Amino acid sequence: MILAIHHAEITVPKGAESRARDFYCGLLGLREVEKPDSLRGRGGFWLQVGAVQLHVEVEDGAEREKTKAQVAYEVEDLASLERKLVAAGLQVREGIPIPGYVRFEARDPFGNRMEFLRRLPAPASHSR
Repeated sequence: MILAIHHAEITVPKGAESRARDFYCGLLGLREVEKPDSLRGRGGFWLQVGAVQLHVEVEDGAEREKTKAQVAYEVEDLASLERKLVAAGLQVREGIPIPGYVRFEARDPFGNRMEFLRRLPAPASHSR
């Protein structure tokens, strides 16, 4: 039986780990965690995002800009993050509406699709 998602993985081109750290740790504020010694030789790095990890690995030749695959991040202040990403030169697109959330999407500097969403407050119930 599957209990949870432990990690998701994205890739960046070989040699782009420093730029990826600047983006994911610096701009987005994600926390890097130690990658096991047995896997360090592969390059890349790991991040902790709440209870789940995001593994940033290296891969050349991937057509990241063409995929619909994404990682969705739930955030507290969607508007502030959107301004921050736009100021960093990223293009932001409004997401197709889904009940209970406001959201937008963007591509990281390497072409990985990202979704950012904020849960809307539950409607107040009216009791008589």
